[in-house]
Amino acid sequence: MGSIRFGWLVFIALVAGAAGWLVNWGATRNGFPTPSLPLSSLLTIAAVIAVTLIFGLRVRRWRNGNSKRRLDPLLAARTVVLAQATAYAGALSAGWHAGILADQLTWVSLTGNFGPIWGSVALIAAGIAMIVVGLMVESFCKLPPDDDAGADESRESGEGEYA
Repeated sequence: MGSIRFGWLVFIALVAGAAGWLVNWGATRNGFPTPSLPLSSLLTIAAVIAVTLIFGLRVRRWRNGNSKRRLDPLLAARTVVLAQATAYAGALSAGWHAGILADQLTWVSLTGNFGPIWGSVALIAAGIAMIVVGLMVESFCKLPPDDDAGADESRESGEGEYA
């Protein structure tokens, strides 16, 4: 399993931003509402961030030797996948709402409606928080390098691999 690639996060955010801008442009000019998530979705995003952090902290505690219980390898693998999914979903959400924000800023002087703007800003911030937590929890799941092993031996011992 590979690590999260920062370039992919940027690419996903840019493509989602362009799509969000285009869909919002078409929707608002044809009388449809802004295609953004409601503010109540921030509760769901907070729950995803909390669960990801809780599982990540369990893996980190085991990795640092502070846990007496053995770590279930399946839990560690699921935690890495959850962290990566959280980061990619955060990039998608932040990009989508950044595109909506870009289009809504052109309309605010005409409509005077700041609701979609503040909603987009809140969801962009939540998306960025998802990216940060995803990257952080993924780093929790990586095994530390083995100091007393040689360069060839460290590759075999699992250095830089997931717990």
